[in-house]
Amino acid sequence: MKTSPATVVADFGQLMRLADFEEALPKSADTILKINISWHHWFPGCSTTPWQFEGVTKALREAGYGNLIPAQNRTVVVDPKLGAKRNHLDTVAEKYGLEFLYLYEPGVEWIRYEPRAPMLVLDKVFPDGILIPDVFVGKNAVHLPTLKTHVFTGMTGAMKNAFGGLLRENRHWTHSVIDETLVDLLAIQKEIHPGIFAVTDGTFAGDGPGPRAMRPHIKEYILAGADQVAIDAIASKMMGIDPLSLKFIRLAHEAGLGCGDPSEIEVVGEDISSVNFHFEHKSDTFASRGQKLIYHGPLKPFEHLLLRTWLVPWSYMASRLYHDVFWYPCVGKPRVKKMRQTDWGRLFENYGRGH
Repeated sequence: MKTSPATVVADFGQLMRLADFEEALPKSADTILKINISWHHWFPGCSTTPWQFEGVTKALREAGYGNLIPAQNRTVVVDPKLGAKRNHLDTVAEKYGLEFLYLYEPGVEWIRYEPRAPMLVLDKVFPDGILIPDVFVGKNAVHLPTLKTHVFTGMTGAMKNAFGGLLRENRHWTHSVIDETLVDLLAIQKEIHPGIFAVTDGTFAGDGPGPRAMRPHIKEYILAGADQVAIDAIASKMMGIDPLSLKFIRLAHEAGLGCGDPSEIEVVGEDISSVNFHFEHKSDTFASRGQKLIYHGPLKPFEHLLLRTWLVPWSYMASRLYHDVFWYPCVGKPRVKKMRQTDWGRLFENYGRGH
Protein backbone atom coordinates (compact mmCIF):
# COMPACT_ATOMS: atom_id res chain seq x y z
CA MET A 1 0.00 0.00 0.00
CA LYS A 2 0.94 3.64 -0.41
CA THR A 3 0.60 5.63 2.78
CA SER A 4 1.03 9.13 4.25
CA PRO A 5 2.10 10.60 7.58
CA ALA A 6 -1.53 11.46 8.39
CA THR A 7 -2.88 7.95 7.83
CA VAL A 8 0.05 5.58 8.34
CA VAL A 9 -1.00 4.00 11.65
CA ALA A 10 -4.48 3.15 10.36
CA ASP A 11 -2.98 2.09 7.03
CA PHE A 12 -0.89 -0.58 8.72
CA GLY A 13 -4.07 -2.12 10.09
CA GLN A 14 -5.70 -2.11 6.66
CA LEU A 15 -2.54 -3.54 5.14
CA MET A 16 -2.44 -6.42 7.62
CA ARG A 17 -6.09 -7.23 6.97
CA LEU A 18 -5.43 -7.26 3.22
CA ALA A 19 -2.72 -9.84 3.90
CA ASP A 20 -5.07 -11.95 6.10
CA PHE A 21 -2.90 -11.74 9.20
CA GLU A 22 -5.52 -13.41 11.39
CA GLU A 23 -5.30 -16.54 9.27
CA ALA A 24 -1.52 -16.62 9.69
CA LEU A 25 -1.38 -15.96 13.43
CA PRO A 26 -3.39 -18.13 15.87
CA LYS A 27 -4.83 -16.05 18.70
CA SER A 28 -4.26 -18.85 21.19
CA ALA A 29 -0.52 -18.10 21.20
CA ASP A 30 1.43 -15.16 22.59
CA THR A 31 3.08 -13.04 19.91
CA ILE A 32 6.70 -11.92 19.62
CA LEU A 33 7.08 -8.56 17.87
CA LYS A 34 10.58 -8.89 16.46
CA ILE A 35 11.62 -5.28 16.11
CA ASN A 36 14.70 -4.34 14.11
CA ILE A 37 17.25 -1.95 15.59
CA SER A 38 20.13 -1.85 13.13
CA TRP A 39 21.72 1.18 14.79
CA HIS A 40 21.46 3.03 18.09
CA HIS A 41 21.18 6.30 16.14
CA TRP A 42 18.02 7.31 14.31
CA PHE A 43 18.82 6.99 10.65
CA PRO A 44 15.83 6.97 8.25
CA GLY A 45 15.21 3.57 6.68
CA CYS A 46 17.56 1.80 9.08
CA SER A 47 15.37 0.51 11.94
CA THR A 48 11.74 -0.25 12.81
CA THR A 49 9.78 3.01 12.76
CA PRO A 50 7.54 4.13 15.64
CA TRP A 51 4.49 4.31 13.35
CA GLN A 52 5.20 0.79 12.11
CA PHE A 53 5.47 -0.47 15.69
CA GLU A 54 2.30 1.36 16.68
CA GLY A 55 0.30 0.38 13.60
CA VAL A 56 1.07 -3.31 14.03
CA THR A 57 0.48 -3.25 17.80
CA LYS A 58 -2.84 -1.43 17.40
CA ALA A 59 -4.06 -3.84 14.70
CA LEU A 60 -3.16 -6.89 16.78
CA ARG A 61 -4.79 -5.49 19.91
CA GLU A 62 -7.98 -4.56 18.05
CA ALA A 63 -8.15 -8.07 16.58
CA GLY A 64 -8.01 -9.62 20.05
CA TYR A 65 -4.42 -10.78 20.32
CA GLY A 66 -3.35 -10.99 23.93
CA ASN A 67 0.23 -10.95 25.10
CA LEU A 68 2.45 -8.95 22.74
CA ILE A 69 6.20 -9.13 23.43
CA PRO A 70 8.50 -6.72 21.58
CA ALA A 71 11.87 -8.45 21.48
CA GLN A 72 15.34 -7.47 20.36
CA ASN A 73 18.86 -8.77 20.74
CA ARG A 74 22.05 -6.77 20.78
CA THR A 75 25.03 -6.98 18.47
CA VAL A 76 28.63 -6.31 19.27
CA VAL A 77 28.30 -2.85 17.69
CA VAL A 78 24.69 -1.80 18.40
CA ASP A 79 23.08 -0.88 21.74
CA PRO A 80 19.38 -1.84 21.37
CA LYS A 81 18.19 0.02 24.48
CA LEU A 82 19.69 3.26 23.25
CA GLY A 83 18.31 2.45 19.81
CA ALA A 84 14.78 1.94 21.16
CA LYS A 85 14.98 5.36 22.82
CA ARG A 86 16.50 7.27 19.89
CA ASN A 87 14.09 5.64 17.41
CA HIS A 88 11.15 6.59 19.68
CA LEU A 89 10.01 3.00 20.03
CA ASP A 90 9.96 3.43 23.79
CA THR A 91 7.10 5.95 23.57
CA VAL A 92 4.99 3.45 21.63
CA ALA A 93 5.74 0.66 24.10
CA GLU A 94 4.74 2.93 26.98
CA LYS A 95 1.52 4.00 25.23
CA TYR A 96 0.38 0.39 24.77
CA GLY A 97 1.74 -0.96 28.05
CA LEU A 98 4.35 -3.17 26.43
CA GLU A 99 7.68 -4.13 27.93
CA PHE A 100 10.72 -4.76 25.75
CA LEU A 101 12.33 -8.17 26.04
CA TYR A 102 16.08 -7.87 25.55
CA LEU A 103 17.27 -11.34 24.69
CA TYR A 104 20.80 -10.91 26.03
CA GLU A 105 19.75 -10.02 29.57
CA PRO A 106 19.84 -12.37 32.58
CA GLY A 107 16.66 -14.37 32.89
CA VAL A 108 16.36 -15.18 29.20
CA GLU A 109 17.15 -18.86 28.80
CA TRP A 110 18.86 -20.07 25.66
CA ILE A 111 18.24 -23.74 24.87
CA ARG A 112 19.95 -26.20 22.56
CA TYR A 113 17.63 -26.84 19.64
CA GLU A 114 17.84 -29.81 17.28
CA PRO A 115 16.04 -28.92 14.04
CA ARG A 116 13.98 -31.56 12.30
CA ALA A 117 14.84 -30.01 8.93
CA PRO A 118 18.30 -30.69 7.52
CA MET A 119 20.57 -27.70 8.07
CA LEU A 120 22.71 -26.16 5.35
CA VAL A 121 25.33 -24.64 7.65
CA LEU A 122 24.23 -23.94 11.23
CA ASP A 123 25.09 -27.40 12.52
CA LYS A 124 28.61 -26.95 11.12
CA VAL A 125 29.11 -23.39 12.36
CA PHE A 126 27.88 -24.40 15.82
CA PRO A 127 28.99 -28.05 16.20
CA ASP A 128 28.35 -27.93 19.95
CA GLY A 129 24.68 -27.16 19.34
CA ILE A 130 22.38 -24.47 17.95
CA LEU A 131 21.14 -22.24 20.78
CA ILE A 132 17.86 -20.32 20.49
CA PRO A 133 15.86 -18.30 23.06
CA ASP A 134 13.41 -20.58 24.87
CA VAL A 135 10.88 -17.74 25.03
CA PHE A 136 10.41 -17.90 21.24
CA VAL A 137 9.22 -21.51 21.20
CA GLY A 138 5.45 -21.83 20.86
CA LYS A 139 4.86 -18.14 20.19
CA ASN A 140 3.84 -16.34 17.01
CA ALA A 141 6.51 -14.19 15.38
CA VAL A 142 5.73 -10.88 13.67
CA HIS A 143 8.77 -9.35 11.99
CA LEU A 144 9.11 -5.56 11.64
CA PRO A 145 11.89 -4.90 9.09
CA THR A 146 12.41 -1.89 6.85
CA LEU A 147 12.90 -1.63 3.10
CA LYS A 148 16.66 -1.40 2.58
CA THR A 149 19.71 -2.81 0.86
CA HIS A 150 22.50 -4.67 2.64
CA VAL A 151 26.24 -5.05 2.04
CA PHE A 152 26.25 -8.82 2.59
CA THR A 153 22.85 -10.12 1.48
CA GLY A 154 21.87 -7.52 -1.15
CA MET A 155 18.74 -6.59 0.75
CA THR A 156 17.58 -7.14 4.29
CA GLY A 157 13.99 -7.78 5.26
CA ALA A 158 11.83 -10.41 6.92
CA MET A 159 14.23 -13.34 6.62
CA LYS A 160 17.24 -11.34 7.82
CA ASN A 161 15.20 -9.97 10.71
CA ALA A 162 15.13 -13.41 12.34
CA PHE A 163 18.93 -13.37 12.44
CA GLY A 164 18.90 -10.75 15.19
CA GLY A 165 16.60 -12.80 17.41
CA LEU A 166 17.21 -16.50 17.02
CA LEU A 167 21.00 -16.48 17.35
CA ARG A 168 23.22 -15.17 20.13
CA GLU A 169 25.87 -12.47 19.94
CA ASN A 170 28.31 -14.88 18.30
CA ARG A 171 26.06 -14.95 15.22
CA HIS A 172 28.79 -13.05 13.35
CA TRP A 173 30.45 -16.48 13.07
CA THR A 174 27.93 -17.18 10.30
CA HIS A 175 28.67 -14.09 8.18
CA SER A 176 30.75 -16.02 5.65
CA VAL A 177 27.70 -18.26 5.03
CA ILE A 178 25.01 -15.69 5.79
CA ASP A 179 22.66 -16.66 2.93
CA GLU A 180 22.54 -20.30 3.97
CA THR A 181 22.14 -19.22 7.59
CA LEU A 182 18.98 -17.24 6.78
CA VAL A 183 17.50 -20.29 5.07
CA ASP A 184 18.30 -22.49 8.08
CA LEU A 185 16.71 -19.94 10.41
CA LEU A 186 13.52 -19.82 8.36
CA ALA A 187 13.31 -23.63 8.55
CA ILE A 188 13.71 -23.41 12.34
CA GLN A 189 11.09 -20.67 12.58
CA LYS A 190 8.57 -22.87 10.79
CA GLU A 191 9.18 -25.53 13.44
CA ILE A 192 8.97 -23.39 16.58
CA HIS A 193 6.39 -20.68 15.75
CA PRO A 194 2.65 -21.48 15.40
CA GLY A 195 2.41 -18.49 13.05
CA ILE A 196 4.82 -16.16 11.24
CA PHE A 197 4.02 -12.80 9.67
CA ALA A 198 6.02 -9.81 8.46
CA VAL A 199 5.24 -6.11 8.07
CA THR A 200 7.87 -4.13 6.15
CA ASP A 201 8.09 -0.34 6.43
CA GLY A 202 9.14 1.46 3.26
CA THR A 203 8.02 4.96 4.24
CA PHE A 204 11.73 5.70 4.38
CA ALA A 205 13.80 3.30 2.27
CA GLY A 206 17.56 2.80 2.32
CA ASP A 207 19.80 2.67 -0.76
CA GLY A 208 23.48 1.81 -0.84
CA PRO A 209 25.69 0.05 1.72
CA GLY A 210 23.08 -0.90 4.31
CA PRO A 211 22.06 -1.44 6.99
CA ARG A 212 23.64 1.80 8.25
CA ALA A 213 25.67 3.81 5.74
CA MET A 214 22.78 4.38 3.34
CA ARG A 215 21.12 7.09 1.32
CA PRO A 216 17.58 7.51 2.70
CA HIS A 217 14.65 8.07 0.35
CA ILE A 218 10.98 8.76 1.02
CA LYS A 219 8.99 6.05 -0.78
CA GLU A 220 5.77 5.80 1.31
CA TYR A 221 5.22 2.08 0.69
CA ILE A 222 4.29 -0.50 3.30
CA LEU A 223 4.15 -4.27 2.75
CA ALA A 224 2.84 -7.26 4.69
CA GLY A 225 2.56 -11.00 4.23
CA ALA A 226 2.84 -14.40 5.86
CA ASP A 227 5.32 -15.79 3.32
CA GLN A 228 8.70 -14.51 4.47
CA VAL A 229 10.37 -15.36 1.18
CA ALA A 230 7.66 -13.69 -0.90
CA ILE A 231 7.62 -10.40 1.02
CA ASP A 232 11.40 -10.13 0.66
CA ALA A 233 11.15 -11.01 -3.03
CA ILE A 234 8.60 -8.26 -3.68
CA ALA A 235 10.60 -5.77 -1.61
CA SER A 236 13.77 -6.53 -3.56
CA LYS A 237 11.90 -6.30 -6.88
CA MET A 238 10.61 -2.85 -5.88
CA MET A 239 14.17 -1.78 -5.12
CA GLY A 240 15.21 -2.88 -8.60
CA ILE A 241 16.93 -6.12 -7.60
CA ASP A 242 16.08 -9.46 -9.21
CA PRO A 243 14.96 -11.52 -6.18
CA LEU A 244 16.26 -14.82 -7.52
CA SER A 245 19.70 -13.24 -8.00
CA LEU A 246 19.90 -12.99 -4.21
CA LYS A 247 21.25 -16.27 -2.88
CA PHE A 248 19.17 -16.47 0.30
CA ILE A 249 15.91 -15.90 -1.59
CA ARG A 250 16.84 -18.39 -4.30
CA LEU A 251 17.87 -21.07 -1.78
CA ALA A 252 14.71 -20.61 0.29
CA HIS A 253 12.58 -20.74 -2.86
CA GLU A 254 14.30 -23.93 -4.03
CA ALA A 255 13.88 -25.49 -0.57
CA GLY A 256 10.13 -24.87 -0.67
CA LEU A 257 10.20 -22.53 2.34
CA GLY A 258 8.33 -19.82 0.42
CA CYS A 259 7.98 -18.28 -3.01
CA GLY A 260 10.80 -16.10 -4.32
CA ASP A 261 9.59 -15.79 -7.91
CA PRO A 262 7.57 -12.56 -8.32
CA SER A 263 5.67 -14.05 -11.29
CA GLU A 264 4.19 -16.63 -8.90
CA ILE A 265 3.33 -14.23 -6.05
CA GLU A 266 -0.13 -12.74 -5.67
CA VAL A 267 0.15 -9.06 -4.78
CA VAL A 268 -3.01 -7.32 -3.54
CA GLY A 269 -3.46 -3.63 -2.90
CA GLU A 270 -1.27 -1.18 -4.79
CA ASP A 271 -0.22 -1.98 -8.36
CA ILE A 272 3.57 -2.16 -8.10
CA SER A 273 4.18 -3.93 -11.41
CA SER A 274 6.15 -0.98 -12.81
CA VAL A 275 7.82 0.15 -9.56
CA ASN A 276 11.62 0.22 -9.68
CA PHE A 277 13.62 2.37 -7.27
CA HIS A 278 16.92 1.56 -9.06
CA PHE A 279 18.66 1.09 -5.71
CA GLU A 280 22.37 0.28 -5.61
CA HIS A 281 22.91 -2.90 -3.58
CA LYS A 282 26.48 -3.86 -4.41
CA SER A 283 28.34 -0.90 -2.90
CA ASP A 284 30.53 -1.25 0.19
CA THR A 285 31.90 0.82 3.02
CA PHE A 286 35.47 0.80 4.26
CA ALA A 287 34.33 -1.43 7.13
CA SER A 288 32.42 -3.93 4.98
CA ARG A 289 35.30 -4.24 2.52
CA GLY A 290 37.52 -5.25 5.43
CA GLN A 291 34.95 -7.78 6.63
CA LYS A 292 34.66 -9.32 3.17
CA LEU A 293 38.43 -9.77 3.04
CA ILE A 294 38.03 -11.96 6.11
CA TYR A 295 34.88 -13.81 5.07
CA HIS A 296 35.62 -14.35 1.39
CA GLY A 297 39.05 -12.92 0.54
CA PRO A 298 42.75 -13.45 1.24
CA LEU A 299 42.26 -13.17 5.01
CA LYS A 300 39.87 -16.16 5.05
CA PRO A 301 42.52 -18.50 6.57
CA PHE A 302 42.67 -16.14 9.57
CA GLU A 303 38.89 -15.90 10.08
CA HIS A 304 38.88 -18.08 13.21
CA LEU A 305 41.82 -16.22 14.74
CA LEU A 306 40.40 -12.77 14.01
CA LEU A 307 36.74 -13.40 14.89
CA ARG A 308 36.68 -16.17 17.50
CA THR A 309 39.71 -15.55 19.77
CA TRP A 310 41.06 -12.86 22.08
CA LEU A 311 41.67 -10.71 18.99
CA VAL A 312 37.92 -10.31 18.37
CA PRO A 313 37.51 -6.87 20.05
CA TRP A 314 39.63 -5.24 17.34
CA SER A 315 36.92 -5.79 14.75
CA TYR A 316 34.18 -4.42 17.03
CA MET A 317 36.27 -1.34 17.76
CA ALA A 318 37.03 -0.80 14.08
CA SER A 319 33.33 -0.95 13.16
CA ARG A 320 32.29 1.38 15.98
CA LEU A 321 35.02 3.86 15.11
CA TYR A 322 34.08 3.87 11.45
CA HIS A 323 30.29 4.09 11.81
CA ASP A 324 29.88 6.12 15.02
CA VAL A 325 32.96 8.31 15.09
CA PHE A 326 33.54 8.97 11.41
CA TRP A 327 30.59 8.12 9.14
CA TYR A 328 27.62 9.27 11.20
CA PRO A 329 28.98 12.72 12.21
CA CYS A 330 30.56 13.44 8.82
CA VAL A 331 28.14 11.85 6.36
CA GLY A 332 25.05 10.60 8.17
CA LYS A 333 24.03 13.69 10.13
CA PRO A 334 23.52 15.91 7.06
CA ARG A 335 21.30 13.22 5.54
CA VAL A 336 19.33 12.92 8.77
CA LYS A 337 18.95 16.70 9.00
CA LYS A 338 17.48 16.82 5.50
CA MET A 339 14.95 14.09 6.32
CA ARG A 340 13.95 15.74 9.61
CA GLN A 341 12.62 18.66 7.57
CA THR A 342 10.10 16.47 5.71
CA ASP A 343 6.57 15.57 6.82
CA TRP A 344 7.83 12.13 7.82
CA GLY A 345 10.66 13.67 9.79
CA ARG A 346 8.18 15.88 11.62
CA LEU A 347 6.03 12.83 12.38
CA PHE A 348 9.10 11.15 13.84
CA GLU A 349 9.80 14.17 16.03
CA ASN A 350 6.19 14.09 17.20
CA TYR A 351 6.71 10.57 18.53
CA GLY A 352 9.68 11.90 20.45
CA ARG A 353 7.32 14.25 22.26
CA GLY A 354 5.22 11.30 23.42
CA HIS A 355 2.84 10.92 20.44
